Amino acid sequence: MYITITPQKLGNNYSQSSADFVGYLEKENQGLEQRDMEHFFNHYGDEISAEEVVKEIDGNTAKLKKKEPKFYSITVSPSKYELRKLQNNSQDLKTYTRELMKDYVAGFNREINGRPITIDDIKYYAKIEHQRTFKGTDFQIKENQPFATKILQLKTEIRNIQEGRAEGNIKRMEKEIAKLERQAPHQQNDKRIVQGMKKDGNQSHIHIIVSRKDASNSVSLSPGSKHKASEVEMHGKKVKRGFDRDAFFAKAEKTFDKTFGYKRNFAETYKARKDFIKNPNLYFAALMKLPANEKALAFKMITKSGLPIVPSIPVSQVQIALRVFKRLRRGAEVAIKSSSIGI
Repeated sequence: MYITITPQKLGNNYSQSSADFVGYLEKENQGLEQRDMEHFFNHYGDEISAEEVVKEIDGNTAKLKKKEPKFYSITVSPSKYELRKLQNNSQDLKTYTRELMKDYVAGFNREINGRPITIDDIKYYAKIEHQRTFKGTDFQIKENQPFATKILQLKTEIRNIQEGRAEGNIKRMEKEIAKLERQAPHQQNDKRIVQGMKKDGNQSHIHIIVSRKDASNSVSLSPGSKHKASEVEMHGKKVKRGFDRDAFFAKAEKTFDKTFGYKRNFAETYKARKDFIKNPNLYFAALMKLPANEKALAFKMITKSGLPIVPSIPVSQVQIALRVFKRLRRGAEVAIKSSSIGI
């Protein structure tokens, strides 16, 4: 389970309208019949129009400045292992989203009129998507890049020869291109993975737009707060503040597991992924203590996710830390960054 919480930005300022983002989320509906479309939904209704989402989110920004986010985007990406537990991707993910947003609310250490905030106090809209494409930040694209660069250079040379600007053996260059296409380390359906290519398999995931302001348009609720659950004194009164991201991500996993009867492997947990970045020695020590079958599955999951692992298992935990540390810093940040704001 990978969850990102992102304040929507345009350049140096935050988006003043949700229209572009909502329009982006409508891309999968293009060309589909009404019955096949995925519509926006929230805690209280289904089949909410894009126009209503924009109207409600954009109309709920009282007293927010240009340099403050008007809304946040939460993206929830279950793994292929988690998706296998679902009976109906769309309906099950809707059910999960509504439970997840209760966990989101519980992450705030805030009160409204002297009472804890509830699900009724937030304004959000969600949408299920079933496709993903490879992006420039994916490890497959990055590791294929040296081959892509050479292929592009050769194609440029061929074009120059064809247009009379250079001389050379086109057939030899075409054979070299074909060889590089095959040698690229990451392939899908016998083709080199390139940016923009659709990912195979079950790619269902959730996009959630949540207003920065509460449903009454009077209280600011920021999941990007630098403060965790704490109290400060303001104007002689104690005021609660902050959002506990660690608690939210941990609860999100437990809610999924409870809702669908999913048995989570160590390598899939938020705590493990956080330790992978913050304390690799602790991470691998815990990994090596797993029962044999769980350890085998953990290594399989790590490999598939693109996280760097050692090619063989060293004898001591010190060796583990030394051998993975350099690769850890290079590769893990891209794969792990979706775990939290400011992890």
